[in-house]
Amino acid sequence: MRSYDVAIVGGGPAGLSAAYSASRNGATVILFERDKSIGHNIRTSGVSWIDAMEKLEIPEKLYNPIKNYRFISTNNDILIKGSHYRSCVLDVRGLYQYLAFLAANSGSEISINSNVIQVSVSKDRGGLNGLTVNTPKGTIEFKCKLIIDASGFNSFVSRKLGYFSGWKRFGIGAEYECYCENLDLETWSLMVGKQYSPAGYAWTFPLSSNRIRIGVGIGRPESTQEPLKLLNQLIENKLKPLNELKWIEPVEFHYGYIPNQGTRDCTVYDRVLLVGDSAGQSNPLVLEGIRHAIEFGRLAGKIGSQSLVQDDPFKYLIKYEKEWRKIIGTKIQSALKVQSRWINLSDEQWDEELDILKEMSMDEFLDFIKADFTTAKMIKLALNHPRVMARQLFNLVLKK
Repeated sequence: MRSYDVAIVGGGPAGLSAAYSASRNGATVILFERDKSIGHNIRTSGVSWIDAMEKLEIPEKLYNPIKNYRFISTNNDILIKGSHYRSCVLDVRGLYQYLAFLAANSGSEISINSNVIQVSVSKDRGGLNGLTVNTPKGTIEFKCKLIIDASGFNSFVSRKLGYFSGWKRFGIGAEYECYCENLDLETWSLMVGKQYSPAGYAWTFPLSSNRIRIGVGIGRPESTQEPLKLLNQLIENKLKPLNELKWIEPVEFHYGYIPNQGTRDCTVYDRVLLVGDSAGQSNPLVLEGIRHAIEFGRLAGKIGSQSLVQDDPFKYLIKYEKEWRKIIGTKIQSALKVQSRWINLSDEQWDEELDILKEMSMDEFLDFIKADFTTAKMIKLALNHPRVMARQLFNLVLKK
């Protein structure tokens, strides 16, 4: 039997960031990762935003900067050109291991190749939570004062405790990381329409001079098609913009799931916190959430560790949910409305939708695609773009 203040399930960006923050605040921390290494299986395409990476103090060497954004539909092709770099494509494995080293340096223990098989929460006020874990050293029981569920899409801890029965709407993505030639390193592309995905989109995200991620995402339950099949067809048929690339050779395969129905109704229970995809803290518009996972992982670790010395730990933990919802709660709800519109568009409607995006300034476009939907920004957008469809979009976002 081994005891810690905080036990974290999941070694992705949310869990690693929570471990780092909790250790820095004086808690004893152990983190369990079921894979054989941190960043072993890549389940995300790694698009994010440079301002967020700078705020989180992520080194520049861990991402490729992007300043141009291309959108392709059946009969439309627009390029939004920027004067400086605003987006980025992350070296996902490198980032995860960087976060792991931060956690380890702060005093966290990291147990890789460790599968949590049982979870219990004591009903006694002074009792301890329990985890049974299959580790490389055998099956071991651990006790802790707080569990942070950062297990991702599967929400393992929440399921085991009966707090959650699964996501009803979600996205599935299949992606190849490829060697290729003739690559535009400063531009990422999103491709929409039925030839790419029946309920989602495809993408090309450049990572380095001869390295690119090419993927297809599909929404469930809107479509039952398999994204890998569509991805293979995309590459074999060299659909635009792949026809502009030379010598495409896959060197890695990535596959993952991401929640696509907004945030969980509750992310704080008695001595249990949820963070990252376990909490549904991703942008549903383009299904990116690494920046939120790091930010709210650090928040969960900080507030979680501080709760351990409070007279009423649960009441103190509520601060975590209030704070992260204040930052992104309404933005995610607005993004869901746009996403529900996008997922049902016909090819002809997508052609028209791209014309709306083309009219936006760079700042307007980035606020939109990042799901930074503040009322002031949306009113300004509607005034600057009085076309009927733009106003429909404005009304959709601000509709209560």
